[in-house]
Amino acid sequence: MLNQLFPSLLTLRLKRYASGVRWTETQSLEKNRELRQLIRQTLNKDEKALAKLNDFWCGGGAGCYDLGFIVTQIIYRLGDKDFTEMVAKLDENELTGLEGLIMAGLEYGDNDKDGKMDNKKIDTEFPELLKQIETNRQLKKPNH
Repeated sequence: MLNQLFPSLLTLRLKRYASGVRWTETQSLEKNRELRQLIRQTLNKDEKALAKLNDFWCGGGAGCYDLGFIVTQIIYRLGDKDFTEMVAKLDENELTGLEGLIMAGLEYGDNDKDGKMDNKKIDTEFPELLKQIETNRQLKKPNH
């Protein structure tokens, strides 16, 4: 029985911070390690890691809101300008998914750490980033 319980305890007690970025939901030990690595790489301005973070399996529901919160914390840490430069290298599908994560993270995350949902909007919080996303979406559409 202890053999069955021990992996569960490891998962529950897993530290949910990576390079100062926090999240509230835990997944398997393996998934949390992968998430931590993607956070670190993205904070090091690796746009491929950002694309993988965008595609990271969040489990639906609250887990996806958490992933959005993670992305917004990364934006605040890197700054709008540096993050916007990374976004310029993503394709249309990655941009669409990323925009949704950012919207969720701004609305439901607690980026100001006051214990309440922030209820912020992408167009007022990150106007240059939104402009870049919209520009890239137009530029990368296939010609018909």
